[in-house]
Amino acid sequence: MPHRRHMPDWNISPQPAKLPLGGGSPWLAPLAGYTDLPFRVLCREYGAAVCVTEMVSAKGLEYGSHETWRVLATDFCDTPLVVQLFGAEADILGRAVTMLREKGFAWFDLNMGCSVPKVARQGAGSAILKDPDNALACARAMIGAAEPGHVTFKLRLGIGEDSMNWLDVALRLQDAGAGLITLHPRTARQGFSGQARWEELARAKELLDIPVIASGDLLSAADGMRCLEQTGVDGVMYARGALTNPAIFDDHLALFHGRPLPDRTRADLRGMIRRHMDLITRYGSEENALFRLRSIVPRYVRTFPGIRRLRQQLCQCRSFTELDGILAEFLEGEQNAPEAPNSGPESGS
Repeated sequence: MPHRRHMPDWNISPQPAKLPLGGGSPWLAPLAGYTDLPFRVLCREYGAAVCVTEMVSAKGLEYGSHETWRVLATDFCDTPLVVQLFGAEADILGRAVTMLREKGFAWFDLNMGCSVPKVARQGAGSAILKDPDNALACARAMIGAAEPGHVTFKLRLGIGEDSMNWLDVALRLQDAGAGLITLHPRTARQGFSGQARWEELARAKELLDIPVIASGDLLSAADGMRCLEQTGVDGVMYARGALTNPAIFDDHLALFHGRPLPDRTRADLRGMIRRHMDLITRYGSEENALFRLRSIVPRYVRTFPGIRRLRQQLCQCRSFTELDGILAEFLEGEQNAPEAPNSGPESGS
């Protein structure tokens, strides 16, 4: 039986009966190590309609891992929220959904796309596609433990070029009661190399009766809009495009509503970073925030010269006051001519 000793109490907002879909509802993808509560809230403030948690180990929940439960930290403002699980054992995945529903979570996703070796070695992530029968058993266990239509699935095309079985798996998931499918149209062996095959997204939309969300090669809000137009999918999910520019959601909504992209300045970028600092402190501590921001800040200013020196300064930074001074000097210096970027590279499982 599950160990409940590490199940914390959070301010979980009631979840909606349906998840928002369509071109005007961009999603934030699950990204291990990145899409924590502060980052999700930041993206929501820029217009993310749905956020997906970092990948959560079903087995970690089963055995009461404190670190696993920590990944699920949330708050009232963090809704709609989808919890992404990974695992390859049907009974454990089913119990994980039951445990999470007891805490107030309502929407769940099974990762069938992650190609990271430590996940694949467990038979989980994209490796689960090697055994479609077990994949369907895992899916049914989760679907049976959740409300109807409240379990979604994130897929790759298959393990490799010789085993692209995504459509067979997707059709079987649909028959089992999947709420929607997210497809990253690359194989697991490709990782993030090559080009995402958007034609497979169009094929998915044509052949499936349930909604299809697109992932992969959404390098900017303009790419997201083009993907919607070319494939007819029901929505797009931004990953590393959001990591380097959380305002990508605001950009997306501007384009969707026929408005020009916002003209953001270096002062706007500094404000975004300070807001991220505030959120990390709100949900953690200043010490933790300083440590986290050493890797976060360079992502946001990657197009500016002087990144190496900035990294060195950040490693020596000991307070928010000092960090804010470093940012002011870096972003307002005359040598830093580029304005805040409107987009960045994208990735995801």
